[in-house]
Amino acid sequence: MHKTQQKRFIYTLLIGIILAIVLFYYSLTSGTYALTFNETLRTLFFIDQDPQQQLVIFTFRLPRIILGLLVGLALGVVGGVLQAITKNELADPGILGIQSAVGFVVVCYLLFVQQSAVEQSTGGLFSMSTWGWIGGIVACLLLFSLATQQGTLDPKRLILVGIALNSGFSALTLFTSLKMNPSDFEMATVWLSGSIYSASWEQVISVLVWVVIIVPFFFVFAPILNVLQFHETTIKSFGVNANLTRFLFLLGAVGLISASVMVSGAIVFVGLLAPHIARKLVGSNYAYVLPISGIVGMNLVVLGDLIGRTIFAPAELPVGIVISIIGVPCFIYQLLRKNKKLGR
Repeated sequence: MHKTQQKRFIYTLLIGIILAIVLFYYSLTSGTYALTFNETLRTLFFIDQDPQQQLVIFTFRLPRIILGLLVGLALGVVGGVLQAITKNELADPGILGIQSAVGFVVVCYLLFVQQSAVEQSTGGLFSMSTWGWIGGIVACLLLFSLATQQGTLDPKRLILVGIALNSGFSALTLFTSLKMNPSDFEMATVWLSGSIYSASWEQVISVLVWVVIIVPFFFVFAPILNVLQFHETTIKSFGVNANLTRFLFLLGAVGLISASVMVSGAIVFVGLLAPHIARKLVGSNYAYVLPISGIVGMNLVVLGDLIGRTIFAPAELPVGIVISIIGVPCFIYQLLRKNKKLGR
């Protein structure tokens, strides 16, 4: 059984990577300014020096696609981690209010520190993500403290508290953004809906730092998440400190959420959909679920962005809205399925 599951994981991983490459190619060549395969290849390897083609590829499309891949990877993996440590299949960075908390802190940073949402250095972006990380930690501490009864985390209460926190932080974010000057407010509004249209190489680097540090940690220690699915007494018998383990994974998860929200706003439902699709494909072993969740997340964000900027051209629909259109019915389906399992 283990070998069969391992083979399925390898095949699924390869198919996911191939799909990501295909989406990468179509995203790079499609749009208002269409490019052929030959033109794209020659521009990428600096064989052709056409300034317009270089501008389209290296300034607009390439950083946007790479940023989409990184954000999708981060949100997909984080969704799997949050569902594992909360033992709740409906857990998601957006539903639990973590993304809203990070968004609120980032908007405050833009208003009081950065003063401009248009031009930011790599150092400024990393500083902003650090503040977002602190805001996410505060939100998680509130979430866990309010959802815990007699030392035990209540999954149902967790969702209710998360929805309340999400509403509260969203309202505070909207109020704070109204204090911005008109140009920053316009940028913040698009950003809050979940968009990577203003992607830059500075943003790519700022997210890449967090991904390179945290994602390998999650992959290496993913088998511990399998242990956390047992009863608390059983977890102790394995010699695992459940609270410390959850806290460490939570710190990493909030770091990735902060880095993602900082550059793409609140792209919801990726963290919910990706782990569900991964479990359908490779089973419930988190050593396999997390990598596949990352691959699925990458494909979801890049595909959503491709749909948003091509189907509705010359207008552009933010990737967050495209994924929400897909995610809302999927969330309702999972909620009904969960209630049916509980016999309701």
